Amino acid sequence: MKLTFLGTRGEIEARTDRHRRHTSTLVEYRGRRVMIDAGADWTGHLGEVRPRAIVITHSHPDHCWALRDGSPCPVWATGEAWDEMADYPIVVEERHVVEARRPFEVEGIGFEAFPVDHSTRAPAVGYRVTAGRVAIFYVPDVVYIHDRHDALRGARLYVGDGATMARSLVRRRGEALIGHTPVRTQLGWCAKEGVPRAIITHCGSRIVEGDERALGARLREWAGERGIEASFAHDGLESILR
Repeated sequence: MKLTFLGTRGEIEARTDRHRRHTSTLVEYRGRRVMIDAGADWTGHLGEVRPRAIVITHSHPDHCWALRDGSPCPVWATGEAWDEMADYPIVVEERHVVEARRPFEVEGIGFEAFPVDHSTRAPAVGYRVTAGRVAIFYVPDVVYIHDRHDALRGARLYVGDGATMARSLVRRRGEALIGHTPVRTQLGWCAKEGVPRAIITHCGSRIVEGDERALGARLREWAGERGIEASFAHDGLESILR
């Protein structure tokens, strides 16, 4: 499995050469190409990626608004996401509905959606992605992963939410928790579930505008304390897992 981090910027004003476009990742396996998320920054640029399929985590602008002009390929998304994308010019035959905890295959790559707490207006999922003998878990926006043990079991890599390093951005709306869990907490999840490596994407202002070298050292220190490896993603980063 090959991952290419096409974009690594969250829904923030700041952008740099390392973090130019909204978070999106290309998964490739045996010549097949599946794009996860296509936010507003990708409007008019999907042709550059040439995906054979697009899989959406949720319907926030930084994850699906490039599809307001249509899609060059079939799209997979949850029913809640399709409700928000109902008027997008995507033909019915290319609209595929994702159901939580029901594995499906796209272009020879396996996906399983796990509900996560993040937003009440745009319910989100993270994806367990499998190809060959490799499994990863991909969740660019998260407060809490439901069925986390099953989601992370045997995963070689966790790709997580970089909106905040240590300060909690979680708040309560009624009975629901919304926002973003800190990177430091997510590293603890990886350690508890035996995931050896984490890459942090969906970077917030602290990472994009800050001293990434110093922040990277802190990230590696936190990860090392938990017996894992961790690094930040940047636009164009490639990672091959065998």
